[in-house]
Amino acid sequence: MKSSPYSRTAFLYPFSAVALWSGNVIVSRMSAHTIGPEAITFYRLLFAVLLMSGFVALPAWRNKAAIWPHLGQFAILGFLAMCLFQSLSYLAAETTTATNMAVFTALTPLLTVALSAVLLKDTPTIGMVGGGLLSLLGLIYLVSGGSPAALLRDGLHLGDPLMFAAALVYALYGVLLKRWNLPVTGWQSTYMQALCALVIMFPAFLATPAPLRALNRETLPLIAYAGGLASVVLPFLWIRGVQILGPSRCAAFMNLLPVMTALGAILMLGEPVRLHHIIGGGAALAGVACAEIFRRPLRIAPATLPKTVH
Repeated sequence: MKSSPYSRTAFLYPFSAVALWSGNVIVSRMSAHTIGPEAITFYRLLFAVLLMSGFVALPAWRNKAAIWPHLGQFAILGFLAMCLFQSLSYLAAETTTATNMAVFTALTPLLTVALSAVLLKDTPTIGMVGGGLLSLLGLIYLVSGGSPAALLRDGLHLGDPLMFAAALVYALYGVLLKRWNLPVTGWQSTYMQALCALVIMFPAFLATPAPLRALNRETLPLIAYAGGLASVVLPFLWIRGVQILGPSRCAAFMNLLPVMTALGAILMLGEPVRLHHIIGGGAALAGVACAEIFRRPLRIAPATLPKTVH
């Protein structure tokens, strides 16, 4: 059997996507206190829609008979992934570190498995339960700065629960995307979600104070990265990787997100990476890996006994 021409370089698709995602986390942190979360979310969507319109608008218009019946579902998906997830991430960036944000984002595969068990009635696995507990312990150690007792005394930084909520929202997005299985191509789906999200974000953008939605030399590069590389190039790379390698193998690359982000945070933001980041983040990621590796169902249905013939 001939090997695929992409077999030797296919890993570059998810690897590059995760590298861009880590850059997006850095951009989120850099945008804190520089531009309002609603404003940068709106601007990145506007830029992404303008870029995609050049090669997606016409095919989407020709396919409108298939797209129109699912407009409500596109609106829900766009709201979850492109409005709520992004806005929560930008809000979280104001009070937590880029490294913490990356660890919470990397929990998305585990949270997706957990939500699938609830919403899609998938059977829980040993890895999901055991990995979930390990990730929880790792997160407690991470957000407490290596002193879990400090959580009871000082409480959480607001950014950490916000980032957990963002990861949960993105996991719900993934579950709904799988459940609905919309009959359009990946690019057209992304385009319609972005269009719907742009409309949804417009009122929030108008409500943002003028100084927090100003375009200047500081904000324009952040918007260009978020709207171009993170919103257009990243999905292309990820979708291509999933097509070649499959979703499970691509999901494993999410474990690199905190490592890449931590390196970027050290070089670009001057954020220190301490022992509790390594221990807590490592345990959280080990839990995600357990959920991916140990897929034996938690409960095995009892075998049906043959009926006795009298």
